[in-house]
Amino acid sequence: MEKLPRLYVEGRKEECVENGKITRDCVIIDGNVEVWLRKGDKLPGFISENARFLIKEIYDRFYLYVDRTTNRMNADAILVLPDGRTRIYLKRDDELMLLPVEGFTKTLIANVGNRVRTGDAFAAVTTRKGEVHYLKPPRNGTVIFIDDVTNRPHYVYYILPEE
Repeated sequence: MEKLPRLYVEGRKEECVENGKITRDCVIIDGNVEVWLRKGDKLPGFISENARFLIKEIYDRFYLYVDRTTNRMNADAILVLPDGRTRIYLKRDDELMLLPVEGFTKTLIANVGNRVRTGDAFAAVTTRKGEVHYLKPPRNGTVIFIDDVTNRPHYVYYILPEE
């Protein structure tokens, strides 16, 4: 079974801390300091009132934090890839590319965390006539989420474009 990335999304202090104890896995960002805490840990004393709290969320809910009309992030987020070392930082108002994959048979080539380039295929679609079409992104970027849309048989790639 493939491991899923971990997702941390901006939240309120009350959602993470109660009586000086951490109630959910979270990341506290205070200036240039990042503190990764697990449920049951004690809140460090050096955390100021201006600190931001990112709370662990179920990765499959990533789409809830993207405005589907503007393709922009609704909140700050950190995506920790399954290797545990690679982190992707997303800021509120970061624009994503949402690329649909629709067809009779779909083959996903790129996975979450993969970098895709303009000339590289990220998915293949076979039509009912048996023709294979390779889908290529309009810009270079990193795949951060693949949404398996249930009401219609297709996928949507969420790609963070490179600067």
